[in-house]
Amino acid sequence: MKLVYSIAQMQRISRALRKAGKIIGFVPTMGYLHEGHLSLVRRCRKDCDMIVMSIYVNPLQFGPQEDYRRYPRDLKRDAALAGKEKVDYLFVPRDADMYPGNYNTIVEVKGISDSMCGALRPGHFKGVATVVTKLFNIVLPDVAYFGQKDAQQAAVIKSMVRDLNMAVRINVLPIRREPDGLAMSSRNAYLNASQRRDARILYEALRKARRSIEKGERSARRISEEMKKLICKVNSAIIEYIVIVDARDFKEKKTIEGRVLLALAVWIGKVRLIDNMEV
Repeated sequence: MKLVYSIAQMQRISRALRKAGKIIGFVPTMGYLHEGHLSLVRRCRKDCDMIVMSIYVNPLQFGPQEDYRRYPRDLKRDAALAGKEKVDYLFVPRDADMYPGNYNTIVEVKGISDSMCGALRPGHFKGVATVVTKLFNIVLPDVAYFGQKDAQQAAVIKSMVRDLNMAVRINVLPIRREPDGLAMSSRNAYLNASQRRDARILYEALRKARRSIEKGERSARRISEEMKKLICKVNSAIIEYIVIVDARDFKEKKTIEGRVLLALAVWIGKVRLIDNMEV
């Protein structure tokens, strides 16, 4: 595995790979890798000739009071995991190169980014869309891989790729979970032992909602209330949102019909966790 810091060098490598007819698969991450990230790499290996993984904690997608400074970082650990999974190139750009002093361009995807995390984290999805656009222009991938845990992010990126005619296919893979159901996330590292046990309630609430729908309940309000009552039994939990939206356009549903996404954001202590389930 080759570690690449320079944007210009990564572009030269990518152009050479494409000229040689290689299919480039790309796994963009913010690092502190877990099994969810590694599952994307394994799928990428099946589909593509070459794997590029990026590790970049993007300052543009963090708000002023968010955890940018303390977001978990361990490049040595991540490089060892990426190398074990036979990543070909690990791209680790620097802030000064990604956003030099004269940087003025922002990418915005309207509509899908207006609700849920987009409504509660102003500017977050502008930062996501901007950095992913830049990474696509640097890595020049044929296929890029994302996880379903960040369902709204994946939908924003799909919309951006379609609208801007980007020559990359987006592959969204299922959520990887711990044995007790907690969705894998780099932020799980913030949880202490008690909070880690409490965090199981997110998946329990999603499963309860799915069972209600399977039994015939069609009122989104009643299902959301069921989820809220269950989560509120956990003292450390503070609900930020519970929504049921159309799985395609992310518009909120009053009546359950077609494919819907059950989505929630919950604070466990000082740790913000998100999860979702398509039904």
